[in-house]
Amino acid sequence: MKKVVWVCGEALIDLIPDGSGRKAIVGGGPANTARALSRLGIKTQFINGISRDSYGQMVIKELHKSAVVIDFVNFSEKPTALAIVELEKSGSASYKFLFEGTATFDFSHTWLPDPKVYLPSVLHIGTLATVIQPASSILFDWAKKVSLVAPIVFDPNIRPAVLNDPKLYRRSVENWVSLSSVVKVSEDDLKWLYPDLTIETVTQNWLRLGPKLIVVTLGEKGLTGFTNSDVIHENAIRVDVLDTIGAGDTVGAIVVEAILETGLSNLEGKNLAMVLKKAALAAAITVSRVGADTPTQDELKKLI
Repeated sequence: MKKVVWVCGEALIDLIPDGSGRKAIVGGGPANTARALSRLGIKTQFINGISRDSYGQMVIKELHKSAVVIDFVNFSEKPTALAIVELEKSGSASYKFLFEGTATFDFSHTWLPDPKVYLPSVLHIGTLATVIQPASSILFDWAKKVSLVAPIVFDPNIRPAVLNDPKLYRRSVENWVSLSSVVKVSEDDLKWLYPDLTIETVTQNWLRLGPKLIVVTLGEKGLTGFTNSDVIHENAIRVDVLDTIGAGDTVGAIVVEAILETGLSNLEGKNLAMVLKKAALAAAITVSRVGADTPTQDELKKLI
């Protein structure tokens, strides 16, 4: 049976500064991750509500372009969620979201796929869908069922513009961490959630909740993998950064690929070091291009 990855969470529209106006492009961390996985040659099922409006048609077009499978998409007449993006001179992005009453966060047990029937190999989940209510609670109950048949990779991808109370955000994130086998998180996320704790302290606390691996992205400083037996760092590859959109999602896709190829229990030592090296290379390609334009497997093979 061919291995299939489920990616659950939002596909929305990023409105990015473009001269005196804004350009609409398909975004959302989970959608970016789904496209990144599919470009690596991995069969990827995207699970989300998608509107039938013009923005929703943009989403479908982009998913199709990367060969993402949409068998489990719930189509709706509700509008598409929007993210108004501001870009700093460094290339980093901040967001303002319009998501209430949208198809994007209209999750329901009536249409979410049954993991016991379809048997996914991995579930990748995160970003806004895991914190916005009632979507978050619905997805958490569903993910519990998925965890009985497949490992879960969680990417909190913190968005203070949606929930600006660190205490409430921590509670939500830690619930998801306790359900997950792997967590991919950024240094900025951890600093916002735990301003008084070091990365090392947070990752050790999280590992005690159950995950086997925590991968922390550090921007221009690279990324570090933490397990119960290893702490392995990989430096970033220096490139001219156009923007950082999709960089973390690229790393998440490489980690999922490694779970499929190597097995979760083998992601330590030299194996983990090789994964982090590939993730750094893939992220460097993504940030050297505009938007979440993640690399293909062929592009990576030429450079590794």
